[in-house]
Amino acid sequence: MPMSLGFKQRLLPLLPQIAAHYGTPFHIYDEVGIKERCRELIEAFSNVTDFKEYFAVKALPNPSILSLISEMGCGFDCSSIPELHLARQSGAASSDIMFTSNNTSSAELEVAFADGGCILNLDDISMLNRLPHKPDLISFRYNPGDRRVGNSIIGQPIESKFGITHHQIEVAYRAAHEAGISRFGLHTMIISNERNHNYMVQTVEMLLEIAQELSSDLGIKLEFINMGGGLGIPYHPEDFPLDLKSMADAITEQLHTFCQTNGFEPRLYLESGRYITGPSGVLVTTVINRKNTYRQYVGVDASMSSLMRPAMYGAYHHIEVFEKTEADEQECVDIVGSLCENNDKFAIQRQIPATIVGDLIIIHDTGAHGHAMGFNYNGRLRPKELLLKPDGTVSLIRRQETTEDYFATLSFKPDQFHPIPADNITMTQNDTT
Repeated sequence: MPMSLGFKQRLLPLLPQIAAHYGTPFHIYDEVGIKERCRELIEAFSNVTDFKEYFAVKALPNPSILSLISEMGCGFDCSSIPELHLARQSGAASSDIMFTSNNTSSAELEVAFADGGCILNLDDISMLNRLPHKPDLISFRYNPGDRRVGNSIIGQPIESKFGITHHQIEVAYRAAHEAGISRFGLHTMIISNERNHNYMVQTVEMLLEIAQELSSDLGIKLEFINMGGGLGIPYHPEDFPLDLKSMADAITEQLHTFCQTNGFEPRLYLESGRYITGPSGVLVTTVINRKNTYRQYVGVDASMSSLMRPAMYGAYHHIEVFEKTEADEQECVDIVGSLCENNDKFAIQRQIPATIVGDLIIIHDTGAHGHAMGFNYNGRLRPKELLLKPDGTVSLIRRQETTEDYFATLSFKPDQFHPIPADNITMTQNDTT
């Protein structure tokens, strides 16, 4: 969606100076907007006992941003060893970290249990037998299969590699209970960037039905239900926003009704990433070339190594040309980077104000899954990250990658291994026998 009025008012008057000082491209994030979003979410669920937001670290894994979010009382949803380290470095306690991984290695489980541990959210029943220690509290990730539908970003639940099936639910919790684990939660994540609040309400209804079944059949009272992430934002200017109040009010009522019927109320957890930081970030890039062949192309100094979403699944990001409006001359263009891939495009046949070399282009809503999804194909280097603070100052919170960074993994202690030929191994075994 277009930048919020507040973000615009804070950023645009300063943008030429920022671009001149730091050079483009860069992602810049709005501290005020991020904190406001955290506050809105927490206040929306203020009538839910012990509600907690676990920010999805994968959305924006920058320590400066995570510290801001932690200050607002949020925890962190992690899915890898580096994300666990980032959460802990940001001051998160064990109860502030939800570890939700899939295809999980033994090394990841060891780190999850280290430094006071975290809340474990298991993706499969088999993981019970691979835990290095018996935790006090675990959760399982539920996949409803054909009982629900997903979307193009995350896929359909029945095709998803994530979670356990409906028929495995009772088996999983019974096995965990028999293993001596006494505290439980339940998690799901079946959609991404959903703006229909009714879908999220139905998700909580589904989780509460399972909570009731587990209580009735196994005597297990879930301590929490985690409805996952997936709260959407309006990337297109004409898109409607998520009705957060209606969603929160309906879910709050569901929880209270459940408590009246069952005598207990699970805590509600949420693990939004995009909803928290997405609208409070933009990618700023400069027009460096123009080309007119079968189409008109505007070449910028960023590429999909800075923002992969449009190339990966055709995602739309609103684009504006700094200090130009719809009242200016318009042109239909592809806005492209310099990778040797034809899908390295931020916009395809998009109407924008006519540009010249040197114009600043602002790509909106890059505060989640923007810089985080960057890569180094073609030897392209990921851009810097900046933070716009409430007083108008700007801080560098991640430097731009350098050529030295790119070659860093090629600097190592030589290690040459000489495997024994297979026929020699066979001969040795025969000699031994």
